[in-house]
Amino acid sequence: MRRISHALILCLGLLPLALAWTTPAATAQGLTEAQRAEVVEVLRRALRDDPSILRDAIVALQEAEDRDRSTAGRAAIVGQADALFADAADPTRGNPRGDVTIVEFFDARCGFCKQLHPSLDALLRRDGNIRVVMKDLPVLGPNSQLAARALLAAHRQGRYAALQDALLTLRGEPTEQVLQDLARRIGLDWARLRREMDDPAIARRIESNTRLAQSLGIQGTPALIVGGPGGPGAAVLVPGAVDLQQLERLVAEARGRR
Repeated sequence: MRRISHALILCLGLLPLALAWTTPAATAQGLTEAQRAEVVEVLRRALRDDPSILRDAIVALQEAEDRDRSTAGRAAIVGQADALFADAADPTRGNPRGDVTIVEFFDARCGFCKQLHPSLDALLRRDGNIRVVMKDLPVLGPNSQLAARALLAAHRQGRYAALQDALLTLRGEPTEQVLQDLARRIGLDWARLRREMDDPAIARRIESNTRLAQSLGIQGTPALIVGGPGGPGAAVLVPGAVDLQQLERLVAEARGRR
């Protein structure tokens, strides 16, 4: 067996492979006990002399995993492009013909969604060429489900945005009584709204949003898909709340991906 040097492990990035050679299975694959012991000793000496080798290997592995996730995420966005960007049944805000589309998965009870909301509103006021697609994703329990059903029913009366604004500035829980009060305050027909909240089509819409989020690896709210003129292949997934400055940067980057 050729002697393995510290420099070879470091320069060629063979630490994971060398670690594999130290396992008992390695003996069955052709290494003698003496050779296996030699590898173990080389590793021990190398890590003792320069512990940064292990740190560098871990960082490299993490970077590789991040690249793999990014590639898989972009592929998933492309595969779900129609559901994300072209579903005419989705509520939208901003400019319907905007050159940048932001898809937001949100829960009306989510604190981070409430934190994001004023920044997104400010972005739409500053930039008249953005379209926002709303995807209700009620993940925080029964009252979240209730609020999502109310929002989708309000969409049928053309008041989705008004009810969304009310819910995302609400300090308490969106109980049925609270929803009734909010609906009447913003001019919704409550009787119709309450009836349509139980429409199976609305339940199917929420289930569809949930499946879509799962297919994209979305694990919480809010989550944004920011796409621009470059098409769905150039869109990026942005998990969590971001501020106005970050939103403007994401939009500028989307416009630059042509």
